[in-house]
Amino acid sequence: MDLKQKIEQKDITFGVVGLGYVGLPLAVDFAAAGFEVIGIDVDQGKVDKVNAGKNYIQDVNSDEMTALVESGKLSATNDYSVLDKIDALSICVPTPLNKLKDPDVSFILSVLEELSNNIHKDMLIVLESTTYPGTTRELILPRLQESGLEVGKDFYLVFSPERVDPGNAQFHTKNTPKVMGGVTPQCTEIGKMLYEQVIDTIIPVSSPESAELVKLLENTFRSINIGLVNEMAIMAEKLGVDIWEVIDAADTKPFGFMKFYPGPGLGGHCIPIDPHYLAWKMKTLDYKARFIELAGEINTEMPIHVVQLVMEGLNHHKKSVNGANILVLGVAYKKNIDDVRESPALDIIRLLQNKGAGVDYYDPFINQVKLDGSMMQSVEYSDELFKRYDCVVIATDHTVFDYEKVVNDSALVIDTRNTIKNLDGKKPANVSKLGAGLV
Repeated sequence: MDLKQKIEQKDITFGVVGLGYVGLPLAVDFAAAGFEVIGIDVDQGKVDKVNAGKNYIQDVNSDEMTALVESGKLSATNDYSVLDKIDALSICVPTPLNKLKDPDVSFILSVLEELSNNIHKDMLIVLESTTYPGTTRELILPRLQESGLEVGKDFYLVFSPERVDPGNAQFHTKNTPKVMGGVTPQCTEIGKMLYEQVIDTIIPVSSPESAELVKLLENTFRSINIGLVNEMAIMAEKLGVDIWEVIDAADTKPFGFMKFYPGPGLGGHCIPIDPHYLAWKMKTLDYKARFIELAGEINTEMPIHVVQLVMEGLNHHKKSVNGANILVLGVAYKKNIDDVRESPALDIIRLLQNKGAGVDYYDPFINQVKLDGSMMQSVEYSDELFKRYDCVVIATDHTVFDYEKVVNDSALVIDTRNTIKNLDGKKPANVSKLGAGLV
C-alpha cells in the first residue's frame, strides 16, 4: 500500500516534533480526525503530561485530549527512533533570533540530524516552523537526499507555515486556511491530501519558497502597520490629540483604511521575530529591508516610551521613579492568554527596576515569570491592591480586570491599551493614556 492509499484510509502514523503552542493543537486535531499520532519533544515534562492526558496549552480542549490519550490515538515520547514507524512528520520547533537578530535554526538542525538517520521510503516531511525563504530547499533537502532517497518519488518535502493565533476564539488550527508549498508538485499533492483530512481549506502554492515568504509577508505587514500607528501615537501625544479617537474616526471610511492600534510594544513568537528572518535573508542578497528595520526600531522602543510616561506622570504628582512602588497589570503579550513570549511588559518591568523603582506585577493567567535569570511571582489580588502603589501600568488588557476599580483606587494609571474610556470626552484626571497626551 503506497502513501496515498494509506492517507485515504487514515492508516498512517502522524508524528509531530515540538509539542508547544503549534504542535500540540495540531497533534490533537489529527488524532481527533482518526489518525494515530505520536508527539516528540525533548522536554520530558511535556511528554509526561501528554501521556497522562494533562493539557498545558490554553487552545486545546482538555477533555478531548484526555479522551484521545486514553483511546491510544495520541501519545508522546522523546525517543526519535519512533520515526521508523512514522509515515508523515510535522516539524513545529521554535525558531528564535539570536542577540544580533539573526535566525537561530538550531532546533531545526537538531531535528534534521535525527530525521536524516531515520528517514525511510514513502515518508512525508512538513516543516511548519517559521523561517527564512530557502530553508526547506537549501538546508533540509540536501541533508535528506544523503539517504539516497529521491524527493517527490521516495519521500515528500513540504513547507507549510503555522498560523496559530493563541487565544483566538474564532480561528483555530482546523478552520484557518493552510498554505502548502512542496519541493515538487507531487510533494504538494501528498501534503495537501493529508492535511485536508484535518483542515478545512488548503492553499497550495508553487514552491516552498513561496510558502515561506507568505508567513513573513503576513507578519511583516502587521509589524510595519503597528510601527506606523505606534509612531502616530507618539505624534498625537505631542499634538495633544487622542490617537484612539483618531483611529476610530478613520475607521469609518469604508475603503482604503485598515485599523491597527498602538501598544506598549510587540509580543508573541511571530510579529517581533518573523520580519527579521526576511531582513536577514535580504542582507545575504545585498539588499536592505528598510521598512522592516524602521518598524522594528519603533516597536522595540515602545517600552522605553511607556517608562517615560510613567516618569512624567510621577513627576506630575511630585514623585520620582526612583523609589516609587509600581504595579504592572498583566504580563502576557496580549489579553486573555497565558503566553509571555517576547512580552513588552517584561521589558517595562526591567526598565523600571533599572531606574530604581520597586516593581510588582499582577496577572491571573501567569503565576510566575522568568526575568533576567530569576523567577518573579505575581502578587495576589486583594481589594486594597491598587491603593498600595504610586502607579499602576496597564500593560495587558485582560477582560477579567475591573478597570473601574483600577481608576478609582489608583493614584496614577498609565494606560497603554485604551482600557480606560473617556467620560464626557475627558479621561479621568489620574490617568495618562498612551497616544492621548499626558495627565
